[in-house]
Amino acid sequence: MSTDHINKETLNKEAFNKKPLNKQTVFLRQAEASDIDALEQLLNRCYRQAEGWTNEADLIGGIRTTKDELLAVIADPKHYVFIYPKTTTGERDGKETGELLGCIAVDIKDEAEISESAGNKKAYIGMFAVLPELQGHGVGHQILQAAETFAQRHLQSSTPTPDKNPARLTMSILSHRPELLAYYQRRGYQLNGNSMPFPVDGNNGEPKRQDLQLLELEKLVSQS
Repeated sequence: MSTDHINKETLNKEAFNKKPLNKQTVFLRQAEASDIDALEQLLNRCYRQAEGWTNEADLIGGIRTTKDELLAVIADPKHYVFIYPKTTTGERDGKETGELLGCIAVDIKDEAEISESAGNKKAYIGMFAVLPELQGHGVGHQILQAAETFAQRHLQSSTPTPDKNPARLTMSILSHRPELLAYYQRRGYQLNGNSMPFPVDGNNGEPKRQDLQLLELEKLVSQS
């Protein structure tokens, strides 16, 4: 068994087997190929349908992702996709129904991929979604917190000697979403000045306004 596999299993247990922070019991496991259909349905619904408060339906049309894209992400050894499965009892030991209540992904970046700040490790958080019916009940907060804990511990474990530069958690959000920006700012994320026009290649949906941009947020975390 590889060291990477051992680290992954250890970090999964430490980061995700915690007591719930409120009445909603949230538990995550790593996504598998058999979860692709449910994952695609959840992401496309949460991002592209006019449901809940986190959707992008007013800004982007089309689909959010495809089965092929999700399979590629899950196959990437540095990209971790975690899902919150629905069970018959609402507890971890219940039988899974095949539906998903939430998901989040953590993409661990290599130093070679961070040319602007060599030695400064970072993890990108994306594909964050919570079933519209559960939004506003603290579920998303718990999922995000668990993903942050996982990312921070993974970055620590991959650094053999202390690094004077703090690790960074990054994510991208759409411009013209002040309520979403405020949500992440309350959780310690700040705009770092990096942005790019929303892609118009059709692979990520069709923007409904020409000035739409992706804004990068970051949060510094200690590696001690």
